[in-house]
Amino acid sequence: MLTTLSALVPVILVIASGYLIARTGLITGEQWRGVEQLAFYALFPAVLFRTIALADFSSFPTLNMGGGLLASISVMALVLLAARTSIEKIWGIGPTRYTSIFQGTLRWNAMIALAIADNVAGDTGLAMLAVAMVFLIPVLNIASILVLSRYASGTAPSSAKIARDLYTNPFILSIAAGVVWNVSGLALPSMIDDTLEIFSRAALPIGIICVGAGLDLSSLRRPGPALTMGTFLRPVFMPLLAFGFGSLFGVTGTALAVMIIASAVPCASNSYLLARQMGGDAKLMAEIITLQTLAATVTIPLALLIFT
Repeated sequence: MLTTLSALVPVILVIASGYLIARTGLITGEQWRGVEQLAFYALFPAVLFRTIALADFSSFPTLNMGGGLLASISVMALVLLAARTSIEKIWGIGPTRYTSIFQGTLRWNAMIALAIADNVAGDTGLAMLAVAMVFLIPVLNIASILVLSRYASGTAPSSAKIARDLYTNPFILSIAAGVVWNVSGLALPSMIDDTLEIFSRAALPIGIICVGAGLDLSSLRRPGPALTMGTFLRPVFMPLLAFGFGSLFGVTGTALAVMIIASAVPCASNSYLLARQMGGDAKLMAEIITLQTLAATVTIPLALLIFT
């Protein structure tokens, strides 16, 4: 427990620092967008490429981890879809607000997960987390878009745009490039490796500072059924499913801990942008992201304590 807390507390404090920096006006709104783009398009891709390129995938259960995570999100997605009508009848949560619950339960903040995995297990944790991203990012993006196009009021993007968004995603591209380099058996030139390592040292703190800057505590209303459900379904049930399927697939040790981390971290910040773009309940989405991130200071340590 103490080891877990010692790994998580620095991440939480850096998130809090991002919130304070944003609220003091040291960095303005437009400047934050530039910092976020730097992290998204340059720093994190450098981390992912270097981590995957140098990883020894034979040393951990890559396919078992991926299969367990896909099974977890598939079961949760099917339960949410099957319960949609009941959710509306019992709690009066309409289709548009339901889409925010769906995203809030299934999508995950890879930046926070990478930072925690690095603190918990170092380079091995980063490599395993990158494996989780390979399996989850495309599936969750497509699932969220399909649910929003079905239940929200916005215009659904074409299949061509969905495909373009996936194959131009810098995370996916950097992971794919890392896999190709890894399979090639070539060593990274020392100057390239050193350069990417410098980028990597900058990526994690900058990324989670941006997470803190994006928190909007003033947006929180009095909790109702939609906000409560959207906030707590993920941290309560997703780690449970990840543990169950991880155990079923024979995943143990650090690999299982990384699966729990990927399942316990808060919802992805860009869920808000997708909700706004496609006519979902963007305000509810922002509230879910904020409340989940605050709750994560308790729920992530508990999940790791209980399931690892």
